[in-house]
Amino acid sequence: MTDWDYIIVGAGSAGCVLANRLSEDPNNKVLLLEAGPRDNSLYIRIPAGFYKLLTSKKYNWGFETEPEEGTGNRPIATPRGKTLGGSSSINGLIYVRGQPLDYDTWAQFGNRGWSYESVLPHFKRSETYVDGGDLTRGTDGPLGVTETTEKHELLDAFIDSAEACGYPRNGDYNNGDQEGFGYYQLTMRDGRRSSTARTFLHPIAQRANLKIETEAFASTLILEGTRAVGIRYTVRGQSREARAGGSVILSAGAVQSPQLLELSGIGQPELLNAHGIAVQHELPGVGENYRDHYGTRMRWRLSKPNTLNEKARGLPFLRELMRYALFGRGILTYGAGCAFGFVKTRPDMESPDIQFHLAHASYADPATRKLEREPGMTLAVCQMRPESQGTIHIKSPDATVPPAIRCNFLSDPGDVQCLVDGMKIGRKVVEATPFDPYRRFELSPGEDCRSDTDFEAFARETGQTLYHISGTAKMGPFTDRMAVVDDRLRVHGMAGLRVIDASIMPTLVSGNTNAAVIMIAQKGADMILEDAKG
Repeated sequence: MTDWDYIIVGAGSAGCVLANRLSEDPNNKVLLLEAGPRDNSLYIRIPAGFYKLLTSKKYNWGFETEPEEGTGNRPIATPRGKTLGGSSSINGLIYVRGQPLDYDTWAQFGNRGWSYESVLPHFKRSETYVDGGDLTRGTDGPLGVTETTEKHELLDAFIDSAEACGYPRNGDYNNGDQEGFGYYQLTMRDGRRSSTARTFLHPIAQRANLKIETEAFASTLILEGTRAVGIRYTVRGQSREARAGGSVILSAGAVQSPQLLELSGIGQPELLNAHGIAVQHELPGVGENYRDHYGTRMRWRLSKPNTLNEKARGLPFLRELMRYALFGRGILTYGAGCAFGFVKTRPDMESPDIQFHLAHASYADPATRKLEREPGMTLAVCQMRPESQGTIHIKSPDATVPPAIRCNFLSDPGDVQCLVDGMKIGRKVVEATPFDPYRRFELSPGEDCRSDTDFEAFARETGQTLYHISGTAKMGPFTDRMAVVDDRLRVHGMAGLRVIDASIMPTLVSGNTNAAVIMIAQKGADMILEDAKG
């Protein structure tokens, strides 16, 4: 006997979208499981609250990478959302679709229906772009998207400086032409965060055919031969099982979806045997192909005391609180980056390979985002299409033990050179004439950093993940031995089992990943519903 038609494991960026779409038909019984609590924190609603959420023990899994020689033998904080909305409830709100090249590359790998032209309707369906835009943008989707509402003279000067260096302005980097500088778009509406929980899930949470269980920690799949028929999980220490007649869908994210597969006996036989897990289905690609954006954060001391460092404390902060409470404006509407830049490190390149995030704030500790007291700014530099690959694999048959995240950052020499060149470009922009009234001196890496070797050392010793974990259950044809799901997101060699989240990305998209994950869920929902019709 089956309890449900569809069981979705993980109510994050993908899971909330899937729950919405699959429960539209009242004949479909849908169970949505989320390991974290409900998303009722004020910090989740307020955009700038992400500063607190990145270190929250309640709403964040708090993963760390394994120390590696190539990045200074440091464990690197790797936040993941643990609440309704998942990482869309704790992220820095930056909305980036990526480049047409990203999706055309997926299609060239043999993934039918994943070209930019094919996925564009799913991006449009998801969003309402408040600022208008052209025909590539959505106008009536659940997800509110708007350009950063609070402009600032320092951010304007940065964009002016980029233009003085020969880089174009870009009024909408999400319309298929990413190159240039401007203000970021955020998942925000009326000064409030637009998480997938707030936009896709909460409005339909009362549907009679949808059950949402929070604090529901999934441990293993229930398998009958090579068919997934359900899930084992616990709710506040109480063991439960649920069975599905249609599909079990893993949307637990690129850390925990491969973990669940391995705990259930799906993966590399040698690894499973080493942990005493019976092999149910050999699939060597599970947990492989891990990709993430690695970024450096350059800092400058500024001459004018009008940065967030000063506004986020004392009487100025009280004024900002009042402004936000009354009008939904002010510094509390800022995301993780305010101004952007997408640039090519070489003029012969087809598309940009470096992403800049500028914030008129500087941090004593980038991991905790504790603001400095003196005026400062931070320019994050990120290489968008890294070739370096890592792994995420279980360390124990115990589901409560986090898996080992081995990033292997900067193992590819091309990645190193790209990041070094990106830092040089960033410095050039900040040193341009329009920035003269603001710039005092460079704090880090500092003016003594001049050679490529110096820049590389700084990147290895201080760089951080940009929290764009992907690829650990990659999509590809059956002929690709390392592919985990096919182009309809079905696990190879298994029935009744799909993975729909950032895990399936064959390569990393050029920019922040949240928009792409929402698109993947929209497309995945279409596929599930089509397949159900036969």
